[in-house]
Amino acid sequence: MTGVRPGEHLAGRAGPPAGEYPAARSLRALLLAILTIGVIGTLAELYLLEHYEEWWQRAPVTLLALSIPVIGWCWMAPSAGAVRVLQLLMFLFVLGGLIGLYQHYSGNAEFELEMYPSRAGFELFWESLKGATPALAPGALSWLGLVGLAYAFRHPALERRHA
Repeated sequence: MTGVRPGEHLAGRAGPPAGEYPAARSLRALLLAILTIGVIGTLAELYLLEHYEEWWQRAPVTLLALSIPVIGWCWMAPSAGAVRVLQLLMFLFVLGGLIGLYQHYSGNAEFELEMYPSRAGFELFWESLKGATPALAPGALSWLGLVGLAYAFRHPALERRHA
C-alpha cells in the first residue's frame, strides 16, 4: 500500500484517482470502455443511416460527437471538472433518448393512422412499435447515458479533499 486511504488523492497523478479500490477502479475503467465503444458505434450507425437531415435528427449525433473528447478527458485526467461535464452530457443522453423514443413512436403512429385510419388501441400501439422507423432504437442513447452515469457514480475525483 502507498499509505493512501480510499477517498484520498495524490496531487498531479495521471490516470484513475489513487483513493479507489482496485476492483472499483477496474469496473470504472470497464464502464468507460463500454461507453467509448457504444458512443463510437452509435455515432457510426447514425451517420450511415443519414440521421442528420432534420435539426432534431442532428441532436443525438451532436451529443455523441461532443462526448468523445469528454470521454478522452476522463480517460486521461479524470478530474472533478471532467466527471461533471460527463455527467451533464450523460443526463442529456438519457433525456435525448427519451425524446427520440417519443419522436420515433409518434412518427410511426402518425404514419399508421394515415395508412389505416381505423387502427386504435393496442393494434395501433403494436404496429407503431414495428413501424418504418425503429421506435425503440433511441433507447440506446439513454442506455449509453446510464452507463456514463454509472461510471461517474461516487467517482473519487468528485470527493472533497480533506486538509
